[in-house]
Amino acid sequence: MGIQTLEQFISKQQSKFPTAKGEFTHLLQAISLAAKMVNREVNKAGLADILGKQGKQNVQGEEQQKLDVFADQHFMDALEKVGDCCYLASEEHEEGIDLTHQTFYPVGKYMVYFDPLDGSSNIDANVSIGTIFSIFKRVSPEGPLTMADFEQTGRQQVAAGYIIYGSSTMLVYTTGKGVNGFTLDPSIGEFCLSHPNLLIPSTGRTYSVNESNYNQFSTAIKQYLQYCKDMDKETQRPYTSRYIGSLVADFHRNMIQGGIYLYPDTMAYPNGKLRLMYECNPLAFIAEQAGGRASTGLMPILDIMPEELHQRVPLIIGSDKMVKMVEWFIHEYSTAEPTFA
Repeated sequence: MGIQTLEQFISKQQSKFPTAKGEFTHLLQAISLAAKMVNREVNKAGLADILGKQGKQNVQGEEQQKLDVFADQHFMDALEKVGDCCYLASEEHEEGIDLTHQTFYPVGKYMVYFDPLDGSSNIDANVSIGTIFSIFKRVSPEGPLTMADFEQTGRQQVAAGYIIYGSSTMLVYTTGKGVNGFTLDPSIGEFCLSHPNLLIPSTGRTYSVNESNYNQFSTAIKQYLQYCKDMDKETQRPYTSRYIGSLVADFHRNMIQGGIYLYPDTMAYPNGKLRLMYECNPLAFIAEQAGGRASTGLMPILDIMPEELHQRVPLIIGSDKMVKMVEWFIHEYSTAEPTFA
C-alpha cells in the first residue's frame, strides 16, 4: 500500500462524510504541526538553552520547565491561528481562553484541552515525555459559550490523542472509531501510519504505580499490589513493576504490550492527583476505543461530569481484565476500616 501520511489518512476519513467541511482536519493538522515543532526542540534540548527550570510555578503549584513553556506557547499559537476553536485550556494556565471574544482569527466550534508536556520533570534526564489532547464540540450553536458547553462528560469527546517524544516520535489518536498510531519520519517531516487499529491486549504482566506512595494507599490498593507480587503460574504472576514517571510513556507501553497504570487516591490527594480534562479523559477515550478500560476504581472515567477545569481524579487504566481486577479489590475492601491504613 505504501506510506500513508497523517494528512492523507485524515483527508481519506473526511471523504467518507459528504457534509464535512474540513474544520476537524485543519485542527488535527495544527496539532501535528505544533508537535513537530516541540519534537524539534526536544531533540536538540541538550544543545540549546532550553533545558532546566523556568523559575516559575504553574497553576498546579508545579515547577515549570523551559520546555513546558515552549510547548504551551506553540500549541496555543497553532490552535488559535487555525480558526476552528472557540475555547482552549492548558495545564499551564489557571483559566481557559475563550476565543469567542477575539477578532484576530475566525472562531470555530471546537474546545481543546491539553497538557502540552506531560512528564516534564523527566526532561533533564532524557526520559520519554509527551503531549495529551482532548477535543470537544461546543453544544451551544453560536455566540458566547454557555455552561452546557463545559458540562460534557468524556464520552462526548469528538477526538483525543497523545504525542510521545521518545526513541521515535508517535502521534496516537481516536475519533471514536478505533485508534491509529503515526510515527514521525524525520527524513520527510511527516507523521506516517505505523500502527493501524491499535488494540490493548486484554491482560498483561506489567503494573505501573509510584510505590513510594504505598503508605498513603487504601487497603484495597495495597492488597492489589500484593496480588501483583504473589506467585501464581495460572495468571503468570508475579507481574513486573515498570514505572517511568511520564504518564504518556507508561500508558503507551501498556497500549502496545498490555498492562495497567494506577494513580489512585492517597492521603495527600484524596480526590486523586491527575487532571480529568486534559490527562484522564483523553487517555480513557483512547483506552476504551482500543479495547481497554479506564476507571476511578468506582466508576468509568468517561462518565464523570466535570466540575472545574483543573479537577483531579484517581486513574486506573490499561488492559481490561487488569483494571476490572482492581475494581474488584476496591469493591471487596470498600468497607474495610480504616480506608487508609
